[in-house]
Amino acid sequence: MTTANERRKTVRRQIALADALWERLGRLVGDRGRSEVIRALVAWYLREPGAKLPERPPRQDPPA
Repeated sequence: MTTANERRKTVRRQIALADALWERLGRLVGDRGRSEVIRALVAWYLREPGAKLPERPPRQDPPA
């Protein structure tokens, strides 16, 4: 029997990030969209072939 990690060919990782940033990212891209954005940023940073920066949503001022 295969594990979920084997099926998706990725391994869950932990990153340290301030709660406020994590929450803001979730509001902009959705809870499941965070991983997609992080994977795209890492691929772009490492200059993977065809990697592009993820599109950013329109600027929103942080709550006061």
